[in-house]
Amino acid sequence: MSLKIGIIGLPNVGKSTLFRALTKKAVPAENYPFTTIDPNVGVVEVPDSILPKLAKVSQAKKIVPAIVEFVDIAGLVKNAHQGEGLGNKFLANIRDVAAIAHVVRVFVDTKVIHVENRVDPKADVEIIEAELALADLEVVKKRIENLSGKAKSGDKAALAQLPILADIESQLAQGKNLLTLLDLEEPAKLIKEMNLLTGKPVIYVANVAESEIAKAEQIQTELAKSLNQPAKDFVVISAKIEAELAELSDEEGLTYMQSLGLKEPGLHRLIHQAFTILGLQTFYTSGEMESKAWTIKQGMTAPQAAGVIHSDFEKNFIRAEIIDCQDFIKYGEAGCKEKGLLRIEGRDYVMRPGDVAHFRVGV
Repeated sequence: MSLKIGIIGLPNVGKSTLFRALTKKAVPAENYPFTTIDPNVGVVEVPDSILPKLAKVSQAKKIVPAIVEFVDIAGLVKNAHQGEGLGNKFLANIRDVAAIAHVVRVFVDTKVIHVENRVDPKADVEIIEAELALADLEVVKKRIENLSGKAKSGDKAALAQLPILADIESQLAQGKNLLTLLDLEEPAKLIKEMNLLTGKPVIYVANVAESEIAKAEQIQTELAKSLNQPAKDFVVISAKIEAELAELSDEEGLTYMQSLGLKEPGLHRLIHQAFTILGLQTFYTSGEMESKAWTIKQGMTAPQAAGVIHSDFEKNFIRAEIIDCQDFIKYGEAGCKEKGLLRIEGRDYVMRPGDVAHFRVGV
């Protein structure tokens, strides 16, 4: 299960600098709008302190981490939904991602122009969210128009969908996102089917100056309050610091972070937050050939998790042999068997974060 995150925002808010830090891949970041016309894609390992330890215990020949795919999408501007600034192309790129990392400029730098000639995080967010809602509104209106004729002919599917689409249209017309409707089965189906932008989970990435990173918690609280959003949906970073960290060795990076009072790179928090908002978790397989991290949805059963490895495994599932990762690291697989720490689980078992699993399947 791959995880694709789209990095969006107004021009010159730090998207490309953040992307470079994430992927160590050079992308254009010149100081003017629309430099990044085609999306740049980079694959990043999910930070994982457990996997190398499992590999060491298993003496694995290969380590395969979970991955996140980041897409650097060119800066949106006001009226992007009408094609302003190549907006339609950019909006189409956002439709392909599972979640959105919305980079918001908090830093002040007179050398880096702002497309609206001011630094106002709340106003910036409102511009982007209005453009996404207006783009979705056009899609919904077209769907309503197409179904109206069918409904007049008595088409049952069209008659069932139109009231739901009217609710979605009303929400978008008010400039609201569709996340609250995802809790309802039928609206959620339509939102996903139409791949609506405002139905995608969002992480707000507040890009602050290097000198402001010590105030991260305060900035997070203030931004969340001003935008009337939960503080947990915000990650405060300095893209400039992250870019510098990306160029350092692990030891040098640790020293640099300690000097700034940081416990971990902001990028790690961003990736973990992506997992959280998408309801994902990790389980492991580990042996002499390889130790591997697998990404699954929270709440998946053992057969469903086996199916992520290979679709036939779900159909032919017999049982799962589960060891908690900390027990595996402490005692090894053989030691866990001796101590009775290996559990035999059946079809109804719900996978837990950090499970190390062997799946037994029929032929």
